Amino acid sequence: MSKVGIIGIGHGVFGRRSDATVQELAFEVFRTAMEDAGIERKDLDASVIGSVPEYHKQRSLPGVIQEYLGLVPKPAWLTEVACASGSAAIRTAWMAIKAGVHDIVAVIGCQKMTELETPEILALMGRVGEVQWESIFGTTFPGYYAMFAHRHMHEFGTTHEQLLHVAIKNHFYGAKNKYAFFQKEITMEKAKDSDTVASPLQIFDCCVNADGAACVILANEKKAKEICKKPVIWLEGMGCATSSMSVLKRPNLFGIPSAQKAAADAYEMAGVKPTDIKVAEVHDCFTIAEIMAYEDLGFCKKGEGGKFIEDRQTYIGGKIPVNVDGGLKAKGHPIGTTGVSMTVEISKQLREEAGERQVPDADIGLTHNVGGIGQYTFVQILRRD
Repeated sequence: MSKVGIIGIGHGVFGRRSDATVQELAFEVFRTAMEDAGIERKDLDASVIGSVPEYHKQRSLPGVIQEYLGLVPKPAWLTEVACASGSAAIRTAWMAIKAGVHDIVAVIGCQKMTELETPEILALMGRVGEVQWESIFGTTFPGYYAMFAHRHMHEFGTTHEQLLHVAIKNHFYGAKNKYAFFQKEITMEKAKDSDTVASPLQIFDCCVNADGAACVILANEKKAKEICKKPVIWLEGMGCATSSMSVLKRPNLFGIPSAQKAAADAYEMAGVKPTDIKVAEVHDCFTIAEIMAYEDLGFCKKGEGGKFIEDRQTYIGGKIPVNVDGGLKAKGHPIGTTGVSMTVEISKQLREEAGERQVPDADIGLTHNVGGIGQYTFVQILRRD
């Protein structure tokens, strides 16, 4: 079967984007990705939109985006699996190309979250948990991950300072990323002095809601080699798995089963091991989430994630640089966009276009995008041509 490659990428500024509608955010990154690929609208077969519609006043988002981008009557559709919607959109386009239905597909992750008030957002996110037995009792996203953090601390002796090392690293790299919401470093003292959100998690343990968009253009092997003037980035491993809606039904609260399964499948498809990965983007919606990701992805053993970040093994120069664009923590988390943003960053790294954040000798990269509280996880392995 034909390989699928990334031939164009585009990324916008994350933040409070009161200067643009959601379709304008989409156009901003679509134009950049099309220019990067060196193609025109007539070359595209279809587009896939990654977004969570509850956050927008406009329903049926692909229709307005397709019209605004000048792509009517080409097909377009929406993917939605909570915070993993962007990676789901990429997987959907990848499958369409693999099946021979389309040759070139645009994938656009776009989300405006700041139009809603924080209590509305918290209520929406809480309902990603199991509604009958969990969210009706007031569960929140920070509350769920606080449970994960407490259990990890209990089982393995992980400390809150180790969690905050994740925030310090990601703000360090976010300060070097012109697209990041927070472009400022933080200290351990500042992080410790922040208010508690859901014990043990404090403000600097938590990512921020944001507006933003990102775009990748995918093509089959023949078209990619014909069109692309830059190194083609191939999607070589595509893992996807689910966990139970209710955390009460899971084997433990210190790892995400869907992430472990998706990672195993992606590694097997790509024919690589965790030690082959040179740079990774993982879903750090909370600091404990990044530590669990190190372990779920096999970058370190279960229970060693806290020590792994404390020893700076996920900085550039360490064993496996992780989230050197700032991650969700500093870059921001417009939830439908995040998975596409991760893929743009890894593509930049593999093309050696990341500037002062460049990881040396990066030829194989990974993205890990978690939906909800682990109900869905998508893992991609990308390789430079």
